Amino acid sequence: MATHILSGLQVILSVALVVLVLMHSGKDTGLSGMLNPGGSSYGGTAVMERNLTRITIAVALIFTVNVIALGFLL
Repeated sequence: MATHILSGLQVILSVALVVLVLMHSGKDTGLSGMLNPGGSSYGGTAVMERNLTRITIAVALIFTVNVIALGFLL
């Protein structure tokens, strides 16, 4: 039962991680550039990028811990 829950969580985490990585902007490209055109001219984007980076790191760490937990349970 626990493996089913962790496997479902792994799918959700992997999709979330892909979306978060795509939201990072290289030079106003990617998903964040599409959703916020001209966003680099605003002062708040540095804070937004920093928070997006923190959220991405947190989801990546949870993803890693979940993979390790699944490895021990299987």
